[in-house]
Amino acid sequence: MATASGWVYTAFVIDLYSRMIVGWEVADNLRADLALSVLEMAIWSRRESLDGDLVHHSDRGVRYTLICYSERLAEIGAGRSVGSKGDSCDNAAAESLNSLYKKELIDFRGDRRGVTDVMLEAMEWVSWYNETRFHSFYGNIPPKEYEDAFYRAKGSTTSFASSQES
Repeated sequence: MATASGWVYTAFVIDLYSRMIVGWEVADNLRADLALSVLEMAIWSRRESLDGDLVHHSDRGVRYTLICYSERLAEIGAGRSVGSKGDSCDNAAAESLNSLYKKELIDFRGDRRGVTDVMLEAMEWVSWYNETRFHSFYGNIPPKEYEDAFYRAKGSTTSFASSQES
């Protein structure tokens, strides 16, 4: 998006089970460090539940096919899934999230001066998205509530909320 000081970009990692945003970043460039930073946040937020069954899906963007990105996924035992060329359907969940972000935050609010403005607004939006916004995908409850119910039913004390407090 355009701001008074130049272009600003936002990247997300979402957990497709719960639709929880587990990593996000705002930057003034599209270099590889943007994607790696988001991946690191996602790894940190899910550190207690990384069990080698993770599948990381992305489009064929250069940032997601770099050797350093692939190596980091291999370090955590994540399988790779890269969409086919020109096919947006296999990336529909990410496209849907990006569309919501633009509709509910970017297009909704006024002018921004730069990265800091967008970052602060994105931080508030991600918190609202994860903890308050209803999602029709699983019965009109927020992702955090959906995950908490999953962990309660599983009899586990590990949840998104408890892992964030550590």
